[in-house]
Amino acid sequence: MYKKLKIVAVITTLIMVFVQIGGALVTKTGSAEGCGDSWPLCHGQLIPKDWPLDTIIEIAHRGVSGIAIIFLIIFGVMAWKQLSHIRETKFLVCVSLSFILIQSLIGAAAVVGLWHGEFVLAAHFGISLICFAAVFVLTLLVFHVDLKYDTKGLIIHKGLRRHTIGIIIYIYFVIYSGALVRHADASLACTKWPHCMPNQILPTNFYQAVQMGHRFLVLILFIWMVIALIHVLKHYSNYRVIKNGWIIMMTLLVLQIITGALTIFTYANIFIALFHALFITLIFGILCYYILLISRPDYEP
Repeated sequence: MYKKLKIVAVITTLIMVFVQIGGALVTKTGSAEGCGDSWPLCHGQLIPKDWPLDTIIEIAHRGVSGIAIIFLIIFGVMAWKQLSHIRETKFLVCVSLSFILIQSLIGAAAVVGLWHGEFVLAAHFGISLICFAAVFVLTLLVFHVDLKYDTKGLIIHKGLRRHTIGIIIYIYFVIYSGALVRHADASLACTKWPHCMPNQILPTNFYQAVQMGHRFLVLILFIWMVIALIHVLKHYSNYRVIKNGWIIMMTLLVLQIITGALTIFTYANIFIALFHALFITLIFGILCYYILLISRPDYEP
């Protein structure tokens, strides 16, 4: 059932992953000005004469974003027609389409010079993240993940509800701080890990403060996630959809921390940095699925 819809859902989700990674790649490689201040043209041309690496990366990111919009529209229309009986479908379709348009407009405004500042540009990643999460959760609904794990009998009590809601709000600030590290060119402001510099623990300038601030927020997130995981293993070990999901998220968070440290040790290796962004993106997507479960009246304690 829904074979074509499932294929489109998977393709759309993968494209959104590439949009996320592509945005991080543009920032990491300093390719944001690869097409100058022209948008949607590149250097004022449909096909530029010169193709340096930064131009290729910027054009590729624009192309993937454009393809994402097309597939989101197709996916949205198909899901609206075939899954309208699921109450979250229309909301998720509207969120995904709205936020990818907002993301595209912010990206265009940054290119033509209407939107400046690393604090504003850091929000670009967070906006695209919400779009990815909406597509990801909608894809899980297409594959009837909630039915396969028999979530109808699931009861999520106040303790886990508070952990989930609190963590998803907090993790958004963590993600924003990570995006700020990239946009403020603070990735290598500290050359040591977990402390900042040799014989220096506390930051001494803005760039080091951005870097160490992000690390501190991640440390709190790690402690909070450990506490939540212990709670899950103690009270929800019989619910696979809860237990497995939290174990996966904890694993992804550990990998995210490891790649964050390796980013320093390898002097911002681009592949490690992209995996660093990918892991936190997946964690956010899974948390959004749990927010969906919590929002359903059947799961009220």
